[in-house]
Amino acid sequence: MNNGQESQKANYKVPFGTVSLTPMARELINQALDTKWLTKGKYVREFEEKFAALFGVKHGVAVSSGTDADALACAVLYDFGANRGDEVIVPALSFIATGNAVFQAGLTPVFVDIDRETLNIDPEKIEAKITSRTRAIMPVHLMGKPADMDAIRRIARKHGLKIIEDAAEAHGAEYRGEKIGAMGDMACFSLYAAHIVTTIEGGMILTSSDAIAEALRSLRNHGMVGKFTFERIGFSAKMNELEAAVGLGNIEIFDDILSKRRRNMSYLIEKFRRFNKVFITLKEEPFEKLGPHAFSIIVREGAGFTKDEFVAFLEVNSVDSRNLFYSMPTQCPSYAFLGYQLGAFPEAEYCSDHGTHIGIHQDIGVEQLDHVVAVVEQFLKNKGVAYL
Repeated sequence: MNNGQESQKANYKVPFGTVSLTPMARELINQALDTKWLTKGKYVREFEEKFAALFGVKHGVAVSSGTDADALACAVLYDFGANRGDEVIVPALSFIATGNAVFQAGLTPVFVDIDRETLNIDPEKIEAKITSRTRAIMPVHLMGKPADMDAIRRIARKHGLKIIEDAAEAHGAEYRGEKIGAMGDMACFSLYAAHIVTTIEGGMILTSSDAIAEALRSLRNHGMVGKFTFERIGFSAKMNELEAAVGLGNIEIFDDILSKRRRNMSYLIEKFRRFNKVFITLKEEPFEKLGPHAFSIIVREGAGFTKDEFVAFLEVNSVDSRNLFYSMPTQCPSYAFLGYQLGAFPEAEYCSDHGTHIGIHQDIGVEQLDHVVAVVEQFLKNKGVAYL
């Protein structure tokens, strides 16, 4: 990105993301620098403990990215009887890291189409994809919307499968009174800059299993156990002390960040009800709480305009956005070797072709959200679209 583009993005009235760097984090960073021990140490251990406590689970294992979190969680399956090439069921629609991580662990992603209204894996389509080589289901709580965990857990129990929650975007989400991140055998979080708890880069794996936690700690450090005994084929995926310091600062203000993001999400959900004829947006059901990561907007069929026209109007009017993710097996050229043809995952492909998402982070205020609503109304009026 050139300097002109960076300057333009910095001047968005409604920017997509932000980072909260607290005074506590700055102080811990300075303390870590003073010790001259910057690789994994006491701050990483403290961060793991406090992050796990947020979700009511026993163990947190900090790693270098959300992608590594997914990959290590998949690699743990070898400790439970998996073999190279065995299968992990994943939704077709997700950030590419979900599928990449399965491959990086030496396993095979098996893709299942999604529900257009929730953006999450369609449980009714899972069992048809289960084979004798299936070892786990990896639901993604996309945009912080909880997947249908009741159905997924029933299927997993029936077939003896592990559940690996990809909760990268679901910090603070809840499903029927349970915290997302505490509902599977493992849960993987991204701690990238756009998320509620961030370490700038980084990831976290949660589990209440002692055996899984032990395997994960080995896997993140080349498969090492003790001093230079290598029991597994591992990764180099450790978190450092400076990243953990930023994360500890974010945990200190977690409730404040979460409440502001929930306010923003709820506000847009309510305001966008008037646009229901032309847009699909996430809804919060009575039995759940969304983890407010971003606000997705999908153009309905027959709306009278394209996603690209809509996004261009947002851009001109200083609203930053990101395209919705791709159907990994059919819209990502890097996965062409799998041999899928366009049309194999119609719901995921539709959402990708017609969807975008905008920020609802803690540094956005109601005035900025009102600007978003006004821009959307103006766009629809310019297009002559009746939306009420």
